[in-house]
Amino acid sequence: MAVDELVELKFRLSDGSDIGPSKYNSSATVTSLKEKIIALWPKDSENGPKSISDIKLINAGRILENNRTLAESRLPLSEVPGGVITMHVVVRPPLPDKNSDKLQENSQKKGGCLCTIL
Repeated sequence: MAVDELVELKFRLSDGSDIGPSKYNSSATVTSLKEKIIALWPKDSENGPKSISDIKLINAGRILENNRTLAESRLPLSEVPGGVITMHVVVRPPLPDKNSDKLQENSQKKGGCLCTIL
């Protein structure tokens, strides 16, 4: 694979919408793709990523590593020549606030039950 080869990608979000397709250099890192996703994330979405560590990119069932290039992360057998590659984007849910954790701990100490009946 040539180092300067352009690859057409689109990113599928959890709500079924897409970012892209756009062309990327095969020497681009997964980190740079994640930065682009954050910049292009729909503004009306309430659970958007805050940083690159909040995002996981999945291609052909594999989670891509931040420090690898697109060329290193691709699985040629799963691609159609000249086609658009769809990568799935998973966003880590926001971590609970430390104050809300303390409230839960205090309610458990008082004997309160946090059970949910289905």
